[in-house]
Amino acid sequence: MKKLLLVYGLLVATFLAYIWYFVLREERPNGWNEGATGLTGGIEEKYVMVTFQSSLDYWRSSMKGFEDAAQQLNVSVEFRGATQYDPNEEITVLEKVIARKPAGIAVTAINPEALNPAIDKAVAAGIPVVLFDSGAPKSKAYAFLGTDNYDAGAQAAREMGRRLGGQGKVAVVTQPNQLNHQDRTRGFEETLRKEFPGMSIAAVADGKGDILVSAQATEKILDEHPDVDGFFATQANGGAGIAQALQDRGLEGRKTVIGFDTDKGTLDLVRSGEIDATLAQGTWNMGYWSLLSLFHLSHGIVAEGKQEGSHPIPPYMDTGITIVTRDNVDDYYAK
Repeated sequence: MKKLLLVYGLLVATFLAYIWYFVLREERPNGWNEGATGLTGGIEEKYVMVTFQSSLDYWRSSMKGFEDAAQQLNVSVEFRGATQYDPNEEITVLEKVIARKPAGIAVTAINPEALNPAIDKAVAAGIPVVLFDSGAPKSKAYAFLGTDNYDAGAQAAREMGRRLGGQGKVAVVTQPNQLNHQDRTRGFEETLRKEFPGMSIAAVADGKGDILVSAQATEKILDEHPDVDGFFATQANGGAGIAQALQDRGLEGRKTVIGFDTDKGTLDLVRSGEIDATLAQGTWNMGYWSLLSLFHLSHGIVAEGKQEGSHPIPPYMDTGITIVTRDNVDDYYAK
C-alpha cells in the first residue's frame, strides 16, 4: 500500500511539474520566461529608409543592414529616395513617407538644415526618426548613427602625410554643402596643419558627388596647381573622378590619391593602384542599428531622459572607419 501511494505521489508531482513548466510558466507575461522569444514586431509594421541619389551603390550595405535587422524583428522595411542630388527632391520624398505614417523613419540628410522642418514634423506626429550617414544636428531626430567624420578626415590626412613623407601640396574634392563632408574636410585640413607642418592645402573643390564634375574639378586644380602632390576625395565618386582626370593626363601613379567608401568601382581602382587608399565606413552597422533604434522607440521600450528602468538610445553612435589599401582590398568585395 505504501509503495502504491509513493507511485501515485510521484505521478502527481510529475504532472504538476509539467503543468507549471509547459503551461503556467508560458502564460506569465513578466515571469521567468520573459524575453525567451526576443524582440518581435508584426509584418504589418513598416519602417522606411530615405536616401538621396538613390541609385548609388553606396547605399546597398546600409539597406542590407536595415533588412537584416527587419528579419530578426519580423517587421517590414521599405526604401525611398531622391534620384538626384537635390535637397528639394529629398524633402518631397520625406513628406510623402511621413504622410503614410510608418512605424519609423531612418533618413540621411542631404543638407544639415534643409530637412529639419520635415523631420520635426514627423517627430511631432509621433513617428520616430533617426539620422544615419549624414546628420541634421538641429533637427528633433532622436539619434545619429554614422561615421565620426572629423576623425575620418584626420585618418585620411595621416595616411596622406605618411605616403608623402610629410611634405608637399594636396587638394580636396568634396561636397561642401553636406555636413558629413564638411566634417571630413575640416578633420583633414586641421590634422595636416597640426601634424604635418611641411604640407599645405592647395585647393578645395566641389565635385557635387558626380564622377564627371569631380574629374573636371581635378583638371582645374591641375591647371592652377601643377605641383600638387596628392588628392583627397571625401566621397566615392570624387575618388573615381580624380582617378579619371589623372589617367586622362597620364599622371596615374604619380599623384597620391586617398578616396572614400568601398563601392566596387573604388575597390577596383585601389586594386589597380589608381587610388592608393580608401576609407571604409561601417555602412551595414548604420542600417542595422538604425532599425533597432527605431523599433525600440516605436515600441516604447526606451524613454527620453533618465527615468528609472528606461534605456534611452544613445544620441550618437560611431559606426567605425578603416583604411583599405592594395594589401587588404580583396576583403572588402561583396561575397
